[in-house]
Amino acid sequence: MPEHASPLFEKLPFQKPQVNLARPTAMRMWLISLCAFLVILQSSLGDSFSSLIVAACAVAAAVLVEFLFLYRSGKIVALKDGSAVASALVLALFLPNQISPLYAAAGAVFAMAVVKYSFGGLGSNWLNPAAGAWLFVRFSWPAAFAAPLEASSFSLLTEQAAVGLHHVNNAITAASGGYMGLLASPFPGIIADRGVGALLVGAIIIMAFRVNRFWIPLVYLAVFGFLTRFAGGLPYGGELWSGDVLFAISSGGTLAAALFLAADPVTGAKSNGCILLVTAVGGALAFFLRFYGAEPYAAVLAAVFINAIIPLVRVFERHRLYERYS
Repeated sequence: MPEHASPLFEKLPFQKPQVNLARPTAMRMWLISLCAFLVILQSSLGDSFSSLIVAACAVAAAVLVEFLFLYRSGKIVALKDGSAVASALVLALFLPNQISPLYAAAGAVFAMAVVKYSFGGLGSNWLNPAAGAWLFVRFSWPAAFAAPLEASSFSLLTEQAAVGLHHVNNAITAASGGYMGLLASPFPGIIADRGVGALLVGAIIIMAFRVNRFWIPLVYLAVFGFLTRFAGGLPYGGELWSGDVLFAISSGGTLAAALFLAADPVTGAKSNGCILLVTAVGGALAFFLRFYGAEPYAAVLAAVFINAIIPLVRVFERHRLYERYS
């Protein structure tokens, strides 16, 4: 590459997104599975193991479907890479803890059969399998997501906003037992929100073992957190710089989306500059959908949007990295 090329765009257009990761695919997948399982385990301790049952059904369905696809191609050994287990467990993180296990299994089947293998398998899918499966479950059975919201802290947010109170964030955290209560939410909701304490441990593991580019979730959360602090209180009658960053990051699957979806190398851009730009856009979109679009799970939808525009980003990268500097 010529000397005048920007260091932000130092990756070659034909490199795979995983080329600069420190761990092989199998190790990364099993580490992700471990981190997701810790969150599910924490959540299950407070709901009579409903979370664990949901996750187990998702894993069983995903492994079975992957086995059938690999059996036909004679590549059964590929099951060892753990990608099916990881996708199923990450999907479970974004499902309500009291959802029917059959819905979780259906989502896992969709993740493997439609999102992953219809595009050629691991590394060829344009959409994160867990994110695609979550969309399928969310819009196929919306009532399964509505019920937990009505009983969670999000309902308190709506009620406080309706009467025009200005300190809704303080009311929410007080109802949850303070900020420490956010680490182990007692409310029904998606599993990721009920196991934030374990999720933080998982974040340390992911960064320590360099499972992905550690700065991607940090940038995502920094943009989301800054916008939340700056204007997150306005939709609910608050003032500028009154948004509750800790509550916003600890709910709606935001932290899990940053760790497991936004930083997914398979569906990401390939140059550091484009990764930085797309990640920042994702964090901003998550904020606007959450606070101005009234979408509690905005972080997941933002990650899906990032996946959707990656083909366009790669067209730009080919021009920026290859045609211009070749």
